[in-house]
Amino acid sequence: MKRTLVMLLLSWLLSGCSGMPLFSGGDTTDPPAELEQLSGEIQLKQLWSRDVGVGFDKQFVRLVPNVHGEHLLVADRKGRVTALSAESGKPLWKVDTDALISAGPGAGEGLVVVATSDGEVLALGLDDGAPVWSAQVSSEVLAVPQIDLGVVVVQTADGKVVGLAVRDGEQLWIYDRTVPVLTLRGTSTPAVERGVVIAGFASGKVAALGTERGFVAWETNVTVPKGRSELERMVDIDSDPVIEGASVYVTTFQGRIAVIDVQSGDPGWSRDMSSFAGLGVDFSQVYVTDENSNVWALARDSGASVWKLDKLRNRALTGPEPYNEYVAVGDFEGYLHLLSRYDGHIAARTRVDSKGIRATPLAVGDVLYVYGNSGTLAAYTLSGR
Repeated sequence: MKRTLVMLLLSWLLSGCSGMPLFSGGDTTDPPAELEQLSGEIQLKQLWSRDVGVGFDKQFVRLVPNVHGEHLLVADRKGRVTALSAESGKPLWKVDTDALISAGPGAGEGLVVVATSDGEVLALGLDDGAPVWSAQVSSEVLAVPQIDLGVVVVQTADGKVVGLAVRDGEQLWIYDRTVPVLTLRGTSTPAVERGVVIAGFASGKVAALGTERGFVAWETNVTVPKGRSELERMVDIDSDPVIEGASVYVTTFQGRIAVIDVQSGDPGWSRDMSSFAGLGVDFSQVYVTDENSNVWALARDSGASVWKLDKLRNRALTGPEPYNEYVAVGDFEGYLHLLSRYDGHIAARTRVDSKGIRATPLAVGDVLYVYGNSGTLAAYTLSGR
């Protein structure tokens, strides 16, 4: 019973209802930072905005927009999956699955894939949303399903990674790791690229698996749990691993941010930092939103600090998304902020959804897509540059 109550508390804290830091060890009564007046050096121009359902429905689930070719795909908590034109926002199709969708959509090889709180994986046709198959996995799915080389890769909340056949949902392989007694409510989405699956776990471990057969290429610990209590020993990898070049970047709660060689699993640089929101990587820097909603830029080759922004502290920021010369983050009041990649100053701001933004913004070319908690999906570009 005690564990259930703690998990409910963690779920509420992570839901975006509070701008307070999560178990930072400091004064948790610190208010969210007040927003400062901007100079107006650039502007975010809205291209279009659509209401695509109920959004997250006050739940901590992993619903994120996904651009696949000309399709912009999005799902809501009550089971609706929508495809829009990525360029115009015009609806292409919408289906109601009558399921409590908890993760997705993933897309590839002619499919759109979502997963549910009941552990069901649903595959729809990319062109029309028609049902193709469904499969049952061991528990709730809070990681976006990924597709590569004829395999749908699904990571479950109870520590398993499963490979399902694209053609019919048949289970091809399974990788199983024990989940600690106490964990944050969340699961990182595996990074899948060129036949390799990189998955992070609540134990602070990262594993590389072969996409087609699930064989283990390597396993490594990013951080080791420390402390006397289960709470102190929480080192969940809830932010998504990012593959960039020959390296994978990963960060943990109450642990480290680290770089690992994709092929060998050999460690590169690491430094102490706690995050559950996530990280982003561009050609020269790694961006991290830490547990107190400070945003950091680190040098890709060494992990050295380039800059730190604390003017959005305690605003429950999303993970950072590199976007042209900027880094995009959303906050608990629904504001989208653009930070300069050079020094971190806030260059632009606009409000997208009064219910907040929990999903990391998605940059595709010159367009930035933002999915608000209430179901508002909007596209932006820069003006006044």
